[in-house]
Amino acid sequence: MRLKLLFFILLVLVTACSKEQTFEEFFQEKMKENEKEYSEDVDYSYSLVHQDQNIVTEDDAIAIFTENNLQGKQIFIAYIKKENGHWAWQRTRGAEWDAPQKWSAMDKVPYIYSGAMRDNSITEVYAGREKATIVDVEGDKRFWYVVSPAKEVKVRYVRKDGTEEIVDQLDEEMLEEQARKKK
Repeated sequence: MRLKLLFFILLVLVTACSKEQTFEEFFQEKMKENEKEYSEDVDYSYSLVHQDQNIVTEDDAIAIFTENNLQGKQIFIAYIKKENGHWAWQRTRGAEWDAPQKWSAMDKVPYIYSGAMRDNSITEVYAGREKATIVDVEGDKRFWYVVSPAKEVKVRYVRKDGTEEIVDQLDEEMLEEQARKKK
């Protein structure tokens, strides 16, 4: 009887110790580590806004999160993948709501195009032929992303009225306006 009890206890311990870390646990752990890099006078905070798992392979994920850091409130997209049974942060891209950069792309496979936007007349976004997932963040702030098989594609917005617009990566007018304000 004691041998059976000992075997059962060992089985329970092995099962408890071998519990795989979930994506959410991994993300929260990494963000808590990141928080330690800031001094107490920085009002650091973060919030996971959206996640999507099994994007390209069975064990990968995209996390969209806001972060209040030294640059203010920003939004990020991260590509995270399991390697040897453990989650590993692969790449991150950030954006600001009113920056001249309209969108960005990760330069390694999988190619992930993304951008922040505040224009509610935009109903769809495409990177090449791939339709974006648009995530409502807060108020009029939205964030879009596309996983594409192609490295260089055109990004286009589709508006409520049906018109389409090819979107350059940088907003030249906004860059010029910022330069004028600095003078």
